[in-house]
Amino acid sequence: MTRQDAYVCFANVQKTYDGETLVVKDLNLDIALGEFVTLLGPSGSGKTTSLMMLAGFEAPTHGEIFLDGGPIHHVAPHRRGIGMVFQNYALFPHMTVAENVAFPLRVRGVRKAHAAALVQQALDMVQLGTLGSRRPGQLSGGQQQRVALARALVFQPKLVLMDEPLGALDKQLREHMQYEIKRLHAYLGISVVYVTHDQGEALTLSQRIAVFNRGIVQQIATPEVLYEAPGNAFVAQFIGENNTLLGRVISLDGTTCSVTLDGGGVVQALAVNVEGAGERTTVSLRPERVVLNPRHGSCPNVFEAKVEERLYLGDHMRARLNVCGTSEFVVKVPNVAERMALQPGDTVTIGWQIADCRALDALA
Repeated sequence: MTRQDAYVCFANVQKTYDGETLVVKDLNLDIALGEFVTLLGPSGSGKTTSLMMLAGFEAPTHGEIFLDGGPIHHVAPHRRGIGMVFQNYALFPHMTVAENVAFPLRVRGVRKAHAAALVQQALDMVQLGTLGSRRPGQLSGGQQQRVALARALVFQPKLVLMDEPLGALDKQLREHMQYEIKRLHAYLGISVVYVTHDQGEALTLSQRIAVFNRGIVQQIATPEVLYEAPGNAFVAQFIGENNTLLGRVISLDGTTCSVTLDGGGVVQALAVNVEGAGERTTVSLRPERVVLNPRHGSCPNVFEAKVEERLYLGDHMRARLNVCGTSEFVVKVPNVAERMALQPGDTVTIGWQIADCRALDALA
């Protein structure tokens, strides 16, 4: 995507509140019209600040933000044509559901008759068409969140910003609302910029994810690429469950390398974020890619391990092993009878492919 093609463009954007510490550092991010992009990261990583700058509630200290090809630093928030959904819903308790949804239309001077039709359409879209006369206090948390969604969509914006919109909901309702938001995005074809610290939520919803840490975007990619091919140790740790083995590169051969582990043993891995022999590295490996009792010769990386803990989770088993100097090595295996018989204290052989482990930068 070129900058000219982007609907939203952050160009060398920085933000500081005290003149010294940069909360956002040189953010460059292009978002296409109709794309769903999530800003993901831990608290204080700069993701919400970036969203607030796009909304107009914060101003960049340096750099420029463009919307539909034009700079927006001089445009007031209510004139940017952006829908907003917050975690706390921000509904007016003294207004009915329909009045809450109609509020953005009233601000924009839309005629009452036309506004009423748009409100009903928005409420139908979020499956609350019969509840327009109720007040927010008479609704469940999930219903209130739907009202907030309807209000953000009622004036038919091309861009909607969502700041931790499902954070106040319980797990089951949160998962249901994820699919509702995904459905609405596909139906309307709008651009969505979504902020969350929940990596599962980001993987479910997004077309692309920008992973933030300490004000810097660590990697921007599709959910599949972030999970399968993390570019550095932070992304590997933050996206999904991950085993890390610390060591030092002893040889580098094109796209692969050999790593001697601090806890003993040598691992063959993809050389993803290492430069040469002697360099410290973090070897990253997903728990579901580890094979229990592999066939002889089927895995280039093979080790003996002791079972420390076993958890039965229905469709799969999660085992914590002591191997290669760490007692926090995790294996996930499908619910297969002979594998489920594993018990604490057992000694097993484990193995994995070179393609499934990645030599990344050393963890700080």
